Amino acid sequence: MQDNSKTLAKLIIHSFKKNDFKEEDKSKLFTTPINPESFTKNYKVELDTKRGHGQSKTNPQYKSSAPQELRIEFILDGTKTLEGYVDEYKKLEVHAQLKKLLECVYDIDNQIHRPRFLNVQWGSEIDFNCVLSSLDINHTLFNPDGSPLRVKINAAFIHYVSPEERAKNKENKSPDLTHYRKVNEGDRL
Repeated sequence: MQDNSKTLAKLIIHSFKKNDFKEEDKSKLFTTPINPESFTKNYKVELDTKRGHGQSKTNPQYKSSAPQELRIEFILDGTKTLEGYVDEYKKLEVHAQLKKLLECVYDIDNQIHRPRFLNVQWGSEIDFNCVLSSLDINHTLFNPDGSPLRVKINAAFIHYVSPEERAKNKENKSPDLTHYRKVNEGDRL
């Protein structure tokens, strides 16, 4: 973690080939050139709201909890006028900055046959193991020749927990999940 009292912490997206989030590929690391103004965390509970014929009210039944979603909006800029812009990006045109982002979060890794696993970190509020869900790229400012000068990025990430981690942390205590019956040969069911 960075010392926030001395430097401004930038939002960083770490890239991993494996879902254990242990061996980072530093060549795919992406630091947002300008920090987002805000971020959104979305928690959703899925309910079954079926009702009988002629019934106007429901008794919603719990089905599952959807994975958390993190939505972040930030800017890639090529005007070289924005204060606080990360130095390594000042020299890059917008399309090069965008290419670096796509290599980190979106491009298919040929060794794992899918986009990479990600960890998004920002200050003390965000430390999020995830995969990219969606990436909206809105070009908003252009050079006279039509090349982009500013791009607005809206990224959505879905929380990722490996099957091994999920099994390790599972603590179902419901009797219908923990009881078992022994059936012997010749028993009637």
